[in-house]
Amino acid sequence: MLSIYRILTYLLYPLFIILIYLRSILKKEDQVRYREKIFSSSFKSNRNNEKKLIWFHAASIGETLSILPVIIEMNKLQKNIDFLITTVTLSAANLLKKKLDQCSFISHRFFPLDTEDLSEKFLNVWNPSLVCFVDSEIWPNFLFKIKEKKIPLVLINARITRKTFKKWNLFPNFAKKVFGNFDLCLPCSMDSNKNLEKLHVKKLSYIGNLKFSVKIQKENIKEINIRELEKLKVWCAASTHEGEELIAIKTHLEIKKKYKNILTIIIPRHISRVFYIQNLTKKLNLKSQILNRNDQIDGNKEILIINSFGVLFQYFNYCKNIFIGKSLIKKLRPIGGQNPIEAAKLNCNIFYGPYVYNFQEVYDYLKDNKIAKQIRDEYDLSKEIIQNFESPKKKDFKNINLLNKYGDTVLQKTVVELKKLINIENENI
Repeated sequence: MLSIYRILTYLLYPLFIILIYLRSILKKEDQVRYREKIFSSSFKSNRNNEKKLIWFHAASIGETLSILPVIIEMNKLQKNIDFLITTVTLSAANLLKKKLDQCSFISHRFFPLDTEDLSEKFLNVWNPSLVCFVDSEIWPNFLFKIKEKKIPLVLINARITRKTFKKWNLFPNFAKKVFGNFDLCLPCSMDSNKNLEKLHVKKLSYIGNLKFSVKIQKENIKEINIRELEKLKVWCAASTHEGEELIAIKTHLEIKKKYKNILTIIIPRHISRVFYIQNLTKKLNLKSQILNRNDQIDGNKEILIINSFGVLFQYFNYCKNIFIGKSLIKKLRPIGGQNPIEAAKLNCNIFYGPYVYNFQEVYDYLKDNKIAKQIRDEYDLSKEIIQNFESPKKKDFKNINLLNKYGDTVLQKTVVELKKLINIENENI
């Protein structure tokens, strides 16, 4: 199977070059750095070769945010280590541009295509001492090349769902060899733990979901926009997918029956859909505004549609009633759920639909601690939001401390496991 996989990646490589180039024209890739994904000539390293390097590969924003606390904690322990983060998505790269200004010990590159040649050359250029793939990032050519070079390899915050496991189980011998490359797997849930056991990984240690360790920095909305928001009753539908924006708009109409000064903020998961969402509001005779970064809010609008990445924290910090999307669309049931942890740490009232398979244990934890509540439709949602408007929730430090304590425990246990593999000691000891 590995030979077949390598032949396929070799044959499809020219097609991927064309595809990525077209994506760059459509501005779905970095206009210059897209070459890092497809050409080894772009594998330039600015690292100090006298230092050890730990490489983390995280596909997108959520995974990237989860590993930043690990990197910062390990840097405190040992200054003689550099860190490389590779990502797939442009949104994650844009996020890191802001995050890494103060972190000279971290480099960022786009993850190359998983061909045998590119994986070999990438590893030769960067020469890591430890490699950590995050979540469900499984790239066979890279994994086998890493083990050929005898580099310790970890699957960190590993997420192997039942659906993913069934796919791997179609080729059990190949799956066993692929997952056998990992020296350690740290699953994000008990469900993933069970599936990884069935895949016969070498070493398995369940210590919790690393996403709870994300540090929340309160980000302020422009002062002039805060003054507009303070005049209104505000709630937010975040990380929405097609179908959920209409539910959010219908929720708005239900709330409007009681509160005329209601403002609904919609933050779609994919901002390319903002004009589609605005057309929905027009069909229902609602006044809406597509809000770009640094725009001023028009106080006469009823629906704000956010057209920028990386601003969730701003609105979570201000809007205390949050619906988290990818949870009400039945066809997305096998892959449903978006991360609610950031909103929980900012003391928001969290609402979600029944389809949260990707984050089921997280939602169960929040539900058990009365931080999140499941709803079925716009009628449920509007009822809950109206109730919270009538009886506003006070800041619950107990819940926030509970989440932070759990996250810190997972973080420290993760760092301990990684220290063992790279054989470092705390410089302060």
